[in-house]
Amino acid sequence: MKVTIITVCFNSEKTISKCIDSVMSQDYSNLEYVVIDGGSKDNTCKLVENYGQRIAHFVSEPDKGIYDAMNKGLAVATGDVIGFLNSDDFFSADNVLTRVIEEFDKTDASVVFGDLVFVDSDNLQRVTRYYSVPGFKPWWLRFGIMPPHTATFLRRGVFEKYGKFKTDYKIAADYEFFVRIFWKHGVDYRHFPCVINRMRSGGVSSRGLYSKIILNREIVRGCDANGMYTNFLLLLLKIPYRLYELVKKPASGL
Repeated sequence: MKVTIITVCFNSEKTISKCIDSVMSQDYSNLEYVVIDGGSKDNTCKLVENYGQRIAHFVSEPDKGIYDAMNKGLAVATGDVIGFLNSDDFFSADNVLTRVIEEFDKTDASVVFGDLVFVDSDNLQRVTRYYSVPGFKPWWLRFGIMPPHTATFLRRGVFEKYGKFKTDYKIAADYEFFVRIFWKHGVDYRHFPCVINRMRSGGVSSRGLYSKIILNREIVRGCDANGMYTNFLLLLLKIPYRLYELVKKPASGL
């Protein structure tokens, strides 16, 4: 089974090498790696080009945002299973993809998702939050709770049948996509209790109050577009779950 990992980046010279190295070190051999750059002005492109043909597809050009870049990656992906790894994230172990594919082999699920941990940007060994939804049900989405996007792997047919990311969302196109496939279309899934990757704190969806307002507005919009009712008050109910993530201990895979 062929796996495609897609990384989108922009001015990521400080983190891109760590990200790429974590992909290149995977012990799963049938791997395609795609890197889509948004026209970086720093040394990101030079660092990516140092890996040569080990990266199956690399392009650097202006885009219309992160989800447009992800869609560009999907357009060239040839893997049976597709996953995303942000440029400032990295896999938690060298056998992550092997274990994920073993999980696909054991089930007919279209989606397999694991866990991720947020780490301190200055100390990558310091876990600040454990993101896991082992008992996930599609109706949880109305409360703002979703599987971790970059710890989620999907059979390519899911994108072919239900579409890609909507580029008129700034922050929550991945959320809308999950509502679309899990709630509207009932795509089957499995949770795999393993920490897939480490994510540096400070992503686009967590940068200040304004970003949170945009995020929640887009979540409400994405739910409404796919026949799921929610509102801002319902989204506040996720806060206790988020607080729990700060204290619970990670599963295996660290």
